[in-house]
Amino acid sequence: MTHDHDLVLRPTEAQTAAALNPPKGRTGGDLVIETLSGLGATTVFGLPGQHALGMFDALRRSPLRYVGLRVENNAGFAADAYGRITGEAAPLLLSTGPGALMSLAALQEAAAASAPVLAIGSQIPVAGLGGGRHGYLHELRDQQASFRDVVKSVHTVRTQSQIPSALAAAWESALTAPHGPVWVEIPQDVLTAETLLPVVTAMDATPEDVAPRPELTAVAADLLTRAERPAIIAGGGVVRSDASGKLRALAELIDAPVVTTFGGKGAFPWAHPLSLQSWLEDRHTTDFLEDADVLLVVGSGLGELSSNYHTFAPRGRVIQIEADAGKLESNHPALGIHADARLALQALLETAGKRTDPTAAERVSAVLTKVRERIAAQDLGLEQRVVAAVRKALPARAPSFWDMTILAYWAWSAFDARHPNTMHSAQGAGGLGYAFPAALGAAVADPSEPVLAVSGDGGAMYSIAELATAKQYGLDVTWLIVDDGGYGILREYMTDAFGETTGTELTRPDFVALAESFGVPATLTDPDHLATHLAEALATPGPSVVVLPALLRMFEPTHL
Repeated sequence: MTHDHDLVLRPTEAQTAAALNPPKGRTGGDLVIETLSGLGATTVFGLPGQHALGMFDALRRSPLRYVGLRVENNAGFAADAYGRITGEAAPLLLSTGPGALMSLAALQEAAAASAPVLAIGSQIPVAGLGGGRHGYLHELRDQQASFRDVVKSVHTVRTQSQIPSALAAAWESALTAPHGPVWVEIPQDVLTAETLLPVVTAMDATPEDVAPRPELTAVAADLLTRAERPAIIAGGGVVRSDASGKLRALAELIDAPVVTTFGGKGAFPWAHPLSLQSWLEDRHTTDFLEDADVLLVVGSGLGELSSNYHTFAPRGRVIQIEADAGKLESNHPALGIHADARLALQALLETAGKRTDPTAAERVSAVLTKVRERIAAQDLGLEQRVVAAVRKALPARAPSFWDMTILAYWAWSAFDARHPNTMHSAQGAGGLGYAFPAALGAAVADPSEPVLAVSGDGGAMYSIAELATAKQYGLDVTWLIVDDGGYGILREYMTDAFGETTGTELTRPDFVALAESFGVPATLTDPDHLATHLAEALATPGPSVVVLPALLRMFEPTHL
């Protein structure tokens, strides 16, 4: 009798011959690159450093495409965006110590946004591991400890034979819902030493599905079917699991209004009769959601931004579907369902009954009318014109990446993303400098559409060096820089809180001349010509910069 676990795949004669006679001159670095290829990677991001040169040398002998950025943090943002666009784990090659640590802010954003990034850093030689003070260049007492609180999992390699398994385990971790960044570190001498191990071929690192428990989805379906005023909050998990179609089908089945979080932009059609759009920082929306007798939260932890700064207090029954078990009921008591959004929504579709509510669309329209009236009373015509100009210029399926700037804060609430997975920002961790390097990663991932990056002048200065990267690789990214002479959103925060500002005003360069010095065409625009100039730049292949001098204001908060 033969059991499944007794079955062994027999190598062919050619495979045996190749294994017994591996090519000469290979190193541990080749094992890294071969494993990445075997896992299905096609592109790697990074920046070389002394301890990591074994990996970079091996790239010469591989079919992998290397995209090098000028700062490790920016390389991390590019890998983050590549992972968001493709759904694949994006390898990020880094050096030891300073090079590794420079990536931490980007990896924090990837963790907060559930973007799959496979960060592979070098380490000091094996003899130096263990916390001793040997004086190696770039030495840290415990390098992996710097990453452990940021990434999903940490993997340390000490011998060449451990490389394929460690990378496969990390790959699986990065792509298991919720997606996220992982950290692998490999000592310099392990990377540079010659290896006699066979060439790494196909690797199996298929992540396991996070499926819902059927008794929980049965209860949830019954609650939604019998609800009088159901509502749905759709978060980034809906986008990441490619579940937008199932979300719409469920909303229409039970006639439930839907609001999307800022991370879930595009998860539900903006102009749908049941769409509350994304006005989560508005008390009218908050009141509507609090009044729901059954509230379905899909792919969101109901964090600070999604809860109108923790002022949201639901009065009805909450059902929360979340792939990150740590977020279940972390802010509100709920029927918590630990599951991937797509699988859970499919289960609800199969078990929920048809529910009809002829008042749902009317109630949604009433809320949106109140929101528009509130904004209209604040003399914010310039800001609304700028948002509308960007939307008019940007092709419907072109992705956009937004830095932490006032225009992005507007876009979270007011911008119609039109399609899932087309609008991304750094609102997960909230760091500056995300937009432009992330847009470069998206352009590498999918060159079929132009990509838009939006930054303020303060955030733009974090990423100026990457104009050289955009030019070097000919990446089709248009960078809109809104120049207001400082950290605009911090200027508003400090003025509101303290009556005056400190440290928010900035001397900045002539961004048009600076871009042109990199060989990147640039245009100085104004609100009246913004749509035209942006459209022209987006329609022209290769990188470009559009600079808009404008002092934008935020709409008044409703949570204070």
